[in-house]
This record gives sequence, C-alpha cells and structure tokens, in this order.
Amino acid sequence: MIGTLIKAEWYKLKHHHIYAILIIGPLLTLLIGMLNPMMGDMGAYHPWLSLFLFMNLPYALLFLPLITGVIACIICRYEHQAGGWKQWATLPVTRTQIYVSKLILIALLVLIIQMIYGLVIFIAGTVKGFDVVFPYWTVGKFIIGGWLATFPMIALQLWAAMHWRSFAVAFTINVVFTLPSILAINSERFGPFYPWAQPFFAMYVDESMSGMLFIPISQMLLVTGGSFIVFLVLGIATFKQKAI
Repeated sequence: MIGTLIKAEWYKLKHHHIYAILIIGPLLTLLIGMLNPMMGDMGAYHPWLSLFLFMNLPYALLFLPLITGVIACIICRYEHQAGGWKQWATLPVTRTQIYVSKLILIALLVLIIQMIYGLVIFIAGTVKGFDVVFPYWTVGKFIIGGWLATFPMIALQLWAAMHWRSFAVAFTINVVFTLPSILAINSERFGPFYPWAQPFFAMYVDESMSGMLFIPISQMLLVTGGSFIVFLVLGIATFKQKAI
C-alpha cells in the first residue's frame, strides 16, 4: 500500500516542475565552486578537499535545508488547494500510511539531490583540471551521511507543510530553523546538538575521521536519530488529530 501511495504522490509532483527544484541547489553550488577566486590559492592543499570545503558550506547549510522545505510544501500543496485531504479520507488507507508515504518520497528526492551534488563535485573538479584521482569513497560518505542527517528536517518540515495551508508559513518555519545553523557550527558546545547543523557536520570532510561517516556514530544516533523520532511521532500524532 505504501508503494502505491508513493507512486500517487510522485504523479502529483511531476506537475510542479520538480525536476528543476531537484537540480537548482547543486547547480547554484557548482557556480559558487567554479567562480570562487580562493580556489586558485589552494595549490598547497589537496584540491578535492579544498573544493569540498568551499562547496559544502553554502550547500549543506542553506541550499539543502531550504530545498528540502520547498519539496515538503509542494508535496502537500495539492491537498491544501484541491480538497485532497477529504479525498484521502474516502480511501481505505490510514493517516499514518499517508504521512509515511509522503515522508519516504521526500527522503528519496533528497537522496537524488545528494547524488546530483556528488556529480556536480566531479564536474567542478574536472573542469578545474584536478590531477588527483576523484575520491569516490569520500564523496560517497558525505552523500549518504548528509542524506541521513536531513531526516529530522524532513520530518519537521513535512509536519509544518501538512499543518498549515500557507506555503509562506511552512517555509518561514524552515528558514527560522536553518539560519541559526550558521552560528551553531561555530559552537563546539551547541553545534553538535543542533539538528539543522548535522548535514554540514556529516559532509565536513575530515581525513582523520575513520569509519563510515565523518561524524561519530553516537552523534548520528543521539542527535539525528533522536530528533527524527521525536518530530516523526509528533507529526503523525498531529496529523491524526487534523480536521479534514
């Protein structure tokens, strides 16, 4: 049943220029990486690591969270505008199934964005003529790690998008949580515990960090996993009580 609901959600998204939304963040990041004049002064450093540093900062802190919020708003737009919530109520599906299907689709779309971003990294380095082998394992680590770190954002943004009809209100909530992450990453005390800063930490390349991810597994489980469960439970509980 969940698979059928996801297909139905995807069919609705295709009419909202979703393809353009998926590539806009990575493309803007590519432009930043290509035009950044500081890249010419990084010859003494590993070229790929320097590129990651310049491109991950705007992408992981701004573009990825904001685009995730836009997708969450769009995926609920049809129900708010065309009485779709009442149509769902006539079908033999539970509200939990509806919520989970939307959540899974957003997560899959964010994974696609992450994969496009990995390709963008490769294109930027190739155009700049890097003579060092492309670090596939490193890129794969921050693609998957950054994706997993977006789960709390996805859960909260979906809750906001389903709760408020106004696109502006739901998007403003996303911005309110996104902007403090710029300050949080500079705080050793609060940064590791701020959910919106986790994508940046998960994509911050550190060659000294061994294992599957660039952040400790304990931080991933406690902060990302814990906040995701809290937002997920609150979102489902609120949606079950929603008058449609």
